Amino acid sequence: MSNPFREDLVSRTRPEACTVVIFGATGDLTHRKLVPALYNLALDGELPPGVKIIGFARREKTDAEFRAGLEELNRKVSRTGHDDAVWSSIAPNIHYHQSEFTDADGYARLAATLDAIDRDRGGKGNRLFYIASAPEFFDDILTQLKDAGLNEAKEGCWARVIVEKPFGTDLATAQRLNRVVNQTFKEKDTYRIDHYLGKETAQNLMVLRFANAIFEPLWNSRYIEQVQITCSENLGMEGGRGGYYDKSGALRDMVQNHLLQLLSLVAMEPPTDLSADGVRDEKVKVIRSMRKWDTPEKVAQNVVRAQYTKGSVSGKSVPGYREEDRVDPESMTESYVALRIMIDTWRWSGVPFYIRVGKQLPKKATEISVHFKSPPGVLFNALPTGVPGGNVLAIRIQPDEGISLRMVSKIPGTSLRLEPVKMDFQYSTSFGKPSPEAYERLLLDAIAGDATLFARRDEVEEAWKFIDCIEQAWHQAASPLPMAEYVAGTWGPKEADDLLHEDGNTWRRL
Repeated sequence: MSNPFREDLVSRTRPEACTVVIFGATGDLTHRKLVPALYNLALDGELPPGVKIIGFARREKTDAEFRAGLEELNRKVSRTGHDDAVWSSIAPNIHYHQSEFTDADGYARLAATLDAIDRDRGGKGNRLFYIASAPEFFDDILTQLKDAGLNEAKEGCWARVIVEKPFGTDLATAQRLNRVVNQTFKEKDTYRIDHYLGKETAQNLMVLRFANAIFEPLWNSRYIEQVQITCSENLGMEGGRGGYYDKSGALRDMVQNHLLQLLSLVAMEPPTDLSADGVRDEKVKVIRSMRKWDTPEKVAQNVVRAQYTKGSVSGKSVPGYREEDRVDPESMTESYVALRIMIDTWRWSGVPFYIRVGKQLPKKATEISVHFKSPPGVLFNALPTGVPGGNVLAIRIQPDEGISLRMVSKIPGTSLRLEPVKMDFQYSTSFGKPSPEAYERLLLDAIAGDATLFARRDEVEEAWKFIDCIEQAWHQAASPLPMAEYVAGTWGPKEADDLLHEDGNTWRRL
């Protein structure tokens, strides 16, 4: 009998040659993430030979100008440095296509260019469309692709689309965008990207849980007291980001996608297999099981929002959120949010999941920490300090990807003194090489047709249902809930600490 796990794994390692069309190709994402990711895949020998890259954007550029700009930034940002020989091998396959996103003639010319590439490649017409433009153009691009017939794959070939976040701004807009996408591409050919799921440690969560007998039997409410997910940033609204961020906020910008995706990986049940839908079926069950905070009273009890005031971060004075460039001086958009989430399943009943994310915090870090219940302290109650804390499994997503386990040990000596110690694993030191960038893995998966690390339609919509209840309590209630404050360079407002103190818990220090 064949092994479905092995067949699935083997299929992922055979990406086929294709043409990658990037919409919004003059933007930062293309220059800093997408093209360097494709370059590093080529350097590592992972990019299929014959891959072509077409940048589609509105500015006037020649192929040579487009390549030169990409090369200049690749020299600065590539995780592996810049190898002239490797760049010279892929540069001739990079082309620029100038057109407005709403210009039907531009898509007709694109279709002709793709057909010519297919003829040169011997008829192989695989196409990956990457929508990296501003969100307001998503609909236009999808509609024009359909009208030009570019959404239809040739016989024996495939046509897929990657859609960047934000995927909607609430449930209604996400549902509308999903309808537009599904009228253009089949769900199996639609890849809603979340770069957090491309990070090595996020991918390793399933392996950590389901391939290690020391963890899976303990992964439930009988042994786990709480779970914390922290995403801290030590930046504010630099680079003109204030205009976008003030319309979004921390809840929409980070929690709805990145952090709920991480939570679902921590809390999911074992999937039936490693197929994309096998994994995503279990993730969406978690999101559906999250208790809705569907009244202003419940939101007030379980969610804290805040803005930073002027302070100092990394020794540098920074303005308050409302003083930032392109931010409304009377803004009620949160730069920080902390939530208590309850998952109403047999496995997690009674276990609080705490999420916090914020701007202008002391350091940049993303971490998941699983806090185990303390054993009975009968044996050590007589000690002056008791038992110093319980076991904590910390999963670092960024930076310094790795996993650590805190346990209690006796300090060497003649007296009985206990102290927490840490077993630490880091990807870079254990495997002797840095982890690939998230976009490298995700682009290769999309070319290979593996959607495991991409969000499915129902995942996105269920997440928005949870988020919309909170947003409505903040902005549509008769008496809007208050906005807390925290000094830039601190770990957030007192109200976020109080949220955990109610349960007898405290935030873990990163």
